[in-house]
Amino acid sequence: MFVDKARIFIKAGDGGDGCVSFHREKYVPDGGPDGGDGGKGGDVRFIAASGLRTLMDFTHKRHFKAENGAPGSSRNRSGQNAEPLTITVPLGTVVYDEQTGAVMANLSEADVPKTVLYGGRGGRGNAKFATPTRRAPRFAQPGVRKMGRWVRLELKSVADIGLVGFPNVGKSTTLAALTRANPKIANYHFTTLSPNLGVATVDGRNYTLADIPGLIEGASEGQGLGHEFLRHVERTRMLIHMVDISGMEGRDPLEDFATIMRELEQYSPELAQRPMLVAANKCDLDVDGVQLARLREALTQKGLEVFSISAATHQGLLPLMRRAADMVDALPPVELEPEIFDESELWEQKTFEVHKMAADVYEVEGTLAEEIMRRVYPDDRDSVRYFGEQLEKQGIIAALREKGAKTGDTVILAGYEFEFVE
Repeated sequence: MFVDKARIFIKAGDGGDGCVSFHREKYVPDGGPDGGDGGKGGDVRFIAASGLRTLMDFTHKRHFKAENGAPGSSRNRSGQNAEPLTITVPLGTVVYDEQTGAVMANLSEADVPKTVLYGGRGGRGNAKFATPTRRAPRFAQPGVRKMGRWVRLELKSVADIGLVGFPNVGKSTTLAALTRANPKIANYHFTTLSPNLGVATVDGRNYTLADIPGLIEGASEGQGLGHEFLRHVERTRMLIHMVDISGMEGRDPLEDFATIMRELEQYSPELAQRPMLVAANKCDLDVDGVQLARLREALTQKGLEVFSISAATHQGLLPLMRRAADMVDALPPVELEPEIFDESELWEQKTFEVHKMAADVYEVEGTLAEEIMRRVYPDDRDSVRYFGEQLEKQGIIAALREKGAKTGDTVILAGYEFEFVE
């Protein structure tokens, strides 16, 4: 089953907590603090594999979480950093942040890992909090906790040449004739239900071809299969627009050409301007050549080259591909969506708010207040002193004074009550 869209949850690892420990050794009665730092949490990264063709695996597994960093230990031993979590996706996958729509990663190169979330920093052990006036700190810093995110995966085929056109015009037959690909071929519409890729060799040069499922009128608005697969044309450097010149199905090849161009224009004006060749297929069935002459006359005026081919008999394929190869060689790479993702902008900034609950009761709420409380050991004098320093440093004491707090008033900070002292 071909799946080109998926939604998954990813989370980087939390940092390991710092350790509270004191040196213990015979004949050393007053060993100092020797708690080590916590290890860094694992990153989350994506890597593209050219052998994959679908996102189907992500319909079964949707949650991906990196390992946490190990906590620090005694004797100043730091916790081990966690290994990064690597998620393998097909070549051409784009990773979007669901909340902001930002492009987190554009996997256009095989085997090149791209980190999208970074693991939490490890907390400092109590040895790092020792000062001349605080020689035996009985507290340490917890590791940084990371939040997870839902991301959207979209697969967009990466190809040098895209074959586009109405259903049943011979795109799959052409791909099979030019490459070793083995697409399903049958004489009915929508035989191809997913993009097929193949590599064609032209005079010793290799080019990737994508057979895009047949488009119909209204494709850009979601009709037929077009809305689902037009995205696979975006990454092609040039197009070969195939039309059925035989007229066997009673359609006008010139009208078919105009219809498909209109759909490309409505989906993406830039896409409609992509360099293009026109392949008039089934020329062996156009006995009198009238349709070919009419098509060539009309499109030549638009600056388009028309090649007469028969995919079934391989007639005319080599001249078509030689011209396409020369055009591809002269083209710059297709511009990809820029990676505008900055993880630091996605997380809520650590803030706080002070509310006066009663005449002598104040409450401090917010992520900053919660973060400070996580670092406090209420039963330890040094830890409480450090807690006070952090309240002063982060501006919480000043905010309480501004609200009218005075010595003896009650302050509730992240659920913990203490007495305000000037």
